[in-house]
Amino acid sequence: MAADISGPAFVARDATLLIHGQRVRLAGMYVPPTSFTCRTFERPVVCSSRTALALDFHIGSHMVQCQSIGSYSDGSIAGICYVRGSYSELDLAAWLIWQGLALAGPDAPFDYVALERIARAQRRGVWSFPVDRIE
Repeated sequence: MAADISGPAFVARDATLLIHGQRVRLAGMYVPPTSFTCRTFERPVVCSSRTALALDFHIGSHMVQCQSIGSYSDGSIAGICYVRGSYSELDLAAWLIWQGLALAGPDAPFDYVALERIARAQRRGVWSFPVDRIE
């Protein structure tokens, strides 16, 4: 298993994190396919999935700390990640699920499933706009 990793994080279009050249996938969640959107108030304009943009905005310029819980065949790390010094006690995957921007994966802890149910009941994120179909 890889060592824990922390530092500034770049959010990729698929909502994975790049920290010191290591790709970290937030464990226990699934990002449904949504249309790309753009933050036009920034220069240069940033375009990505709604989930990746929200995650990038949430992290901002803060450092991210990830606890490695495994790895994938592509060499990426499965991690539970937090924004260092954040006012939120939710890890990043839990925060995305609570916002309705990700779904609890089949191996997700019960907390993630409960957060997904809350997001769905409150019609947040993907529960308030149609998810794009992949064909």
